[in-house]
Amino acid sequence: MKLDSGWIAARWKEVSNSGEELTTTHPPSQSIKPWIEALVPGTVLGTLLKNKLIPDPFYGLENEAILDIADSGREYYTFWFFTRFQTNMSANAHAWLKFRGINYSAEVYLNGHKNVLPKGMFRRHTLDVTDILHNDGDNFLAVLVYPPDHPGRIPIEGGQGGDHDIGKDVATQYVQGWDWMAPIRDRNTGIWDEVSISFTGPVKISDPHLVSSFFDDLKRVYLHTTAEYTNVSSLAADCTLKVQVSIELEDGMCLIEHVETQELAIPGGTSVLYTFQPLFFYRPNLWWPNGMGKQALYKVDISVDVKGYGESDSLSQLFGFRKIDSHIDPTTGGRLFKVNGEPIFIRGGNWILSDGLLRLSDKRYETDIKFHAEMNFNMIRCWGGGLAERPEFYHYCDVYGLLVWQEFWITGDVDGRGLPVSNPNGPLDHNLFLECARDTIKLLRNHASLALWVGGNEQHPPEDINIALKNDLKLHPFFKLPGVDTNLMETHSWTKSHEDPSRYLDGTRLYIQGSLWDGFANGKGDFTDGPYEIQYPEDFFKDSFYKYGFNPEVGSVGIPVAATIKRLIPRESWQIPLFQLSDGYIREVPNPVWDYHKYIPYSKPGKVHNQIEMYGEPKNLDDFCEKAQLVNYIQYRALLEGWTSRMWTKYTGVLIWKTQNPWTGLRGQFYDHFHDQTAGFYGARSAAEPIHVQLNLATYFVEIVNTTSSPLSGVIVDTSVWELEGSCSYHKISKSLSVPPKKTLPIFEMEYPKTKNAKPVYFLLLKLLDKSNSNILSRNFYWLHLTGGDYKPLEAYRSKRVPLRTSAKVTLLGETYKAEMKVHNLSKESLCEGHSFLSIEHHHSHRELIKTENINTKVEPANERREGLLSRISSCVYARKEKQIQVAEVKGEHSGVAFFLHFAVHAATKNPKTGEDERILPVHYSDNYFSLVPGEVLPIDISFEVPTGTVPKIVLQGWNTHGHSLAVQATSH
Repeated sequence: MKLDSGWIAARWKEVSNSGEELTTTHPPSQSIKPWIEALVPGTVLGTLLKNKLIPDPFYGLENEAILDIADSGREYYTFWFFTRFQTNMSANAHAWLKFRGINYSAEVYLNGHKNVLPKGMFRRHTLDVTDILHNDGDNFLAVLVYPPDHPGRIPIEGGQGGDHDIGKDVATQYVQGWDWMAPIRDRNTGIWDEVSISFTGPVKISDPHLVSSFFDDLKRVYLHTTAEYTNVSSLAADCTLKVQVSIELEDGMCLIEHVETQELAIPGGTSVLYTFQPLFFYRPNLWWPNGMGKQALYKVDISVDVKGYGESDSLSQLFGFRKIDSHIDPTTGGRLFKVNGEPIFIRGGNWILSDGLLRLSDKRYETDIKFHAEMNFNMIRCWGGGLAERPEFYHYCDVYGLLVWQEFWITGDVDGRGLPVSNPNGPLDHNLFLECARDTIKLLRNHASLALWVGGNEQHPPEDINIALKNDLKLHPFFKLPGVDTNLMETHSWTKSHEDPSRYLDGTRLYIQGSLWDGFANGKGDFTDGPYEIQYPEDFFKDSFYKYGFNPEVGSVGIPVAATIKRLIPRESWQIPLFQLSDGYIREVPNPVWDYHKYIPYSKPGKVHNQIEMYGEPKNLDDFCEKAQLVNYIQYRALLEGWTSRMWTKYTGVLIWKTQNPWTGLRGQFYDHFHDQTAGFYGARSAAEPIHVQLNLATYFVEIVNTTSSPLSGVIVDTSVWELEGSCSYHKISKSLSVPPKKTLPIFEMEYPKTKNAKPVYFLLLKLLDKSNSNILSRNFYWLHLTGGDYKPLEAYRSKRVPLRTSAKVTLLGETYKAEMKVHNLSKESLCEGHSFLSIEHHHSHRELIKTENINTKVEPANERREGLLSRISSCVYARKEKQIQVAEVKGEHSGVAFFLHFAVHAATKNPKTGEDERILPVHYSDNYFSLVPGEVLPIDISFEVPTGTVPKIVLQGWNTHGHSLAVQATSH
């Protein structure tokens, strides 16, 4: 039973009653001051914000109006949290009060009984409350939470981790501020993770460990299972231990694959670490990373029955059979990961945490992780200054196929390598650090997505901690690298249970001491990651750009869309950065609010000319952000295509710094804090396709990328160059090609830029097709300029009006809208012979509703009655069997490429306070920020949920749609 509602809170100094009194004679209520509604799980700052007692720290400069703990003292952020609950505990049951995370220490009072919890942000606490609970009325629970012991002070100049004092504790380090994050004033004090009550019989199960071992090229697999069984009664317990393994089939049926039972007597008051005989599987469904295959997950149920009592306890865990190993590649010097024996080229990102105030939720985690999968990423690195991520985070990484690199709580900036150098010996309490680390390992080790343990960010832990972690995380003989002795595995005696891999703390994953060691960056611990700023796109393809085989951090810009800026910054600070010319380069000067939100410029004087100004000097915020999205798309597509161009020959992987911000930052992100994607999201998504066609911007060779395990045969590359007005000036179809698996293959050099009368700005459309059926395997659209030129001719192109047709088929499943859009550029097709446009058929269920609406549009069919909105919605809802698709057209008198189109979902009615259309977020798009050549049709799938009572509309905007938006409106039913 989760205790996640009904909490109230009050500042410690404002409460006169003791914990014993609060939980017996003087239980508080929200109606009595100083008690307020509390956010649990959450933090003190989150609770104060929920009650509007502080301004929003993520808005404008309002964080500066909140008292910092360095100035207030720790007592100011020391808070009581109180709740009441009822239980229905059966006779002879045992009750357990569990805290999955408190920052930093706490006193717990339940019905007048006190427990003092030890310090440490990353450790679980379990209390036996069997004799304390009231089974016939309210139970009163009060928790007094103390902030970190060393919250530190924020220097005037800011800096990485403030004055670094937070590094003396075992807690998150970003809370003192970073170059991408403002300080968190309470340092995340609070009951920040799950609180629950559970009930067992006399024997309870703790920390099961599941391990799979493989034989015969993955054909034969064993599941190893160990768990701790504790008899909390005084009498011996005759137990039946059970493990059951099942898998859900596609039709929703559940197939039980194994049931194993074992009899065991456990003396009273003792614990037993019991290991089952390994369970044999022949060719089980394997778990694969995103882009390599399906994420098969089995359900493992572990239970214990006690004679005379019945089922005493049970636990369930989703588990994926997969084999992960890695080694330093001799060709590149980078770490090369293999999953199920297949090399995997790592393309992923760095992750801090979902929300800086720890407002973590299952739904938010799913959106975050699904976004990463939609970008075709296959790894997330959990940075050492953030969290040991939660099981919910790992659950969705399991589901969506994201490998996870998990670091412990060490950073170079705070732990011995910062300026000034501080905490050279890391946290003050090394035993506490190791206790938290060991408990975190037990919490997370069963997740298929967890691939790697790393000691710290750009630093390794102090020597004694490092040695202890190496020992704790030593590999079982089955998993030692560079390979395993299969004969040893075959002849191994399973009766030697102390050698079973599931008895290790982990034993299956490599531990590396720091993010710059052993196959990452230069492998020696030197600061050889980065850079973190704007680049010329072609530079990413040059061998001189980055020397080493695996870059754990490389970053760039990330300004969000204008609607986000308007939401996070007051109107008076919407002014865009000043462009100052100096020595031939533009230097951007942001206003103080943008600077506070960590904006980084789109130019680097002396090295990189301003990439926004290449499209013409921005006129206002909307223009600035639209042009910034063009740069975002090119920047991140080029970054990943540049790395992939040298797959295995120079690189084994890259992790982008970073994929998102835990607050309303204006740098390094693919989506903003409100979950709206930037164009960089879709540039990265394109570049990271498992099968991809791309242009090497340094050599101008067209390349085919095949990251899959299967060869490509009978494929062709269709290359066409288009001018602004829509004429096709160059077209080439390659011969039939074959591409080996795990290979980037140069095909031919582009001829067009060398052609006479080449246009200063032109569009390049690359398509990789299956010759046998003309299916498009990859489509990639570039806008390019001649050497020494820019994109300013595109500015005049904005006045053009290209005709578009959009069709919509919208299905409502529960609370989720799914819209299948088709966008057609109606411009007259150019004489570009042999072009293969998209022709896609969609198959749907009969539960459909279709709605379109737009000013200045033509709606088909022609006999559509001119009725009011509600009548038209009603007719759509009840005419499901007709499967009528309505079509809307945007008229246009010009022909040409429909450039940089992008969908958004809004509420149909405007916000009465701002007059702005309200965005509905998050939204999942199969693609966005796309362009269409004349005659081309592109399907886009869109899914989203809407708040109760909100009618959504889907809006299509673009560079040259003359300011008209196409709204496809749906209604719930």
